[in-house]
Amino acid sequence: MRLDKPRAAVTLAGFCAFLGLYAPQVVMPQLAESFHVSEAVAASTVGISTLAVALSAPLSGMLTDRVRRKTTIIAAVLALAVPTLLLVLSADLSQILVWRFLQGLFIPAILSSTVAYISEEWPADQASGVMGYYIAGSALGGFSGRFVTALMAGQFGWKSGSFALGLLTLLCALAIWRWLPGGAARGRNAAGQTSALGALKLHLSNPALLATYAVGFSVLFSMVATFTYVNFHLAAPPFSMSVSALGMIFLVYPIGAAVTPSSGLLIRRFGRRGAMVLALGTSALGLVCTMGGSIALVVAGLALFVTGVFVAQTSATGFVGQTAKVSRTTAVGIYVCCYYLGGSAGAELPGLTVWHSAGWAGCVGLVMAVLLGAGGLAWWAWRPRLPGMAVAE
Repeated sequence: MRLDKPRAAVTLAGFCAFLGLYAPQVVMPQLAESFHVSEAVAASTVGISTLAVALSAPLSGMLTDRVRRKTTIIAAVLALAVPTLLLVLSADLSQILVWRFLQGLFIPAILSSTVAYISEEWPADQASGVMGYYIAGSALGGFSGRFVTALMAGQFGWKSGSFALGLLTLLCALAIWRWLPGGAARGRNAAGQTSALGALKLHLSNPALLATYAVGFSVLFSMVATFTYVNFHLAAPPFSMSVSALGMIFLVYPIGAAVTPSSGLLIRRFGRRGAMVLALGTSALGLVCTMGGSIALVVAGLALFVTGVFVAQTSATGFVGQTAKVSRTTAVGIYVCCYYLGGSAGAELPGLTVWHSAGWAGCVGLVMAVLLGAGGLAWWAWRPRLPGMAVAE
């Protein structure tokens, strides 16, 4: 599939949404030491942003169903750049948490509007492939935010990394404005004559969508838990990796990003259920590899893990966009809410439960249990006889 300007624009939308979201992960050992706080408290710099995303996602979805998609995406990207730049002014952890929370508030408008835009502007047989580009952009953004932060932190401190991410976000807004077609106009009746509350009730009464929201929760729980606590694992003996070296670990993200645009082919070949189970199985295998005693094996395991997670995310996100026939951004907003609640739980729960008693092995066991549950739920809920499956398969 050719990466033309519209596809490049939706790729950049995913890129800038995730550019700063997980950037603190790579400097968490440094933050914990600098502010004399526990691993769980340091992890709250990620958890506070994902919580803000979860809280604002449903409202964002309902509001943006009435506005042109392109307008919403560009405005949200510009707004996101502001707290990203203002992080440079933070003097203590509490101020960091304030700006991180504000970052999270603007992200759902980008996510839900981009997913809805893809579902509306491309034919159904192309939408899965385009969604793969969007997820690939998300992966590259997640990697770039961590990588830039790690490089800058090693030389000038983490604040300089945040400034660089803010500038990149502004550049993304300019490129999206230039490359993304206007798309269909939105109006008061754009949601198919369905009120915001009516759409919310409709989506929450669909069992297949409810299950997919739970799958989304599980997917990001697994991702955030893994890439948050693996930093503590690798920073401790016997690996004792530096901040800059930890940033290099996230080079596994481009591997996943390179595979993700092919998710559409995988979904067409095996169906959404088959693709999801295959993806989560790949992630579980990768987690097993991270238990190895060499950095090479850990990195290989993380590459397998992230590849499977990105394919799973493409499958689940595409299901929501194609299944919701009215008020798509409301449906996606609910998904984003559940997805990022999972991210918040993934940042905090391992540190409050298994980390101190079982270390990395406990985290791996917890994440694998969540992946198993997500795979079983998707297999059960995405059966053709449930509402909405005809369009999803």
